[in-house]
Amino acid sequence: MGLRWYSTVINCRDPRALAHWWAETLGWQIVHEADDECVVVPAHLDVEDLRRVPWAEMPQGLVFVPVPEDKAGLNRLHLDLACHLADDRDALIAGLVERGASYADVGQGHDVTRTVLRDPEGNEFCVLSAREF
Repeated sequence: MGLRWYSTVINCRDPRALAHWWAETLGWQIVHEADDECVVVPAHLDVEDLRRVPWAEMPQGLVFVPVPEDKAGLNRLHLDLACHLADDRDALIAGLVERGASYADVGQGHDVTRTVLRDPEGNEFCVLSAREF
């Protein structure tokens, strides 16, 4: 069967707070919350559903783990978020900023169709142009 992408791990100072921030951002849910690890998965699945999902169809999750140091430098990997064409992209970005995200200049220029932000712990992510699919 081979390997499959299972989760993305995000190192952070406060896993609980950052997991809650990302769960709210994505409309996902926290299925495990402990001092050493918090796990966020799509909201349409509860823990019992996850046990019934075939291995090849298991959705990826985000895992937040504690590290003692603050983030330094740019991420080598980042998440790209997008909204549907029917959504108000600018309002969604404003909502992220109100909840603790900040704008990031990573040298992207003014002619790009994405907005680069940082989550409350400084991890960069992009909000792409609105998409139909």
